[in-house]
Amino acid sequence: MRAVATDRLPFMQATSYTYDPETRTGSVLLDDGTPVEFDARAFDAGGLRLLRPGQRVRIEGSGEGAGLRITLVTLQTF
Repeated sequence: MRAVATDRLPFMQATSYTYDPETRTGSVLLDDGTPVEFDARAFDAGGLRLLRPGQRVRIEGSGEGAGLRITLVTLQTF
């Protein structure tokens, strides 16, 4: 079986930084302190109804560095 190349990143952890419930957009802080914004589509993909600053989240994205785009935000569970 051959591996399929993809630009999708595996789940990563981050901390919720900002969230606007009206637009369902916001940002997270990666563990190195880098802020990364997410759109309503990424928020909706995670099935959340609300996000509070400081919550640990799992994110999935594509790209890297300044081109990182979050495609899913959900709560981190242990």
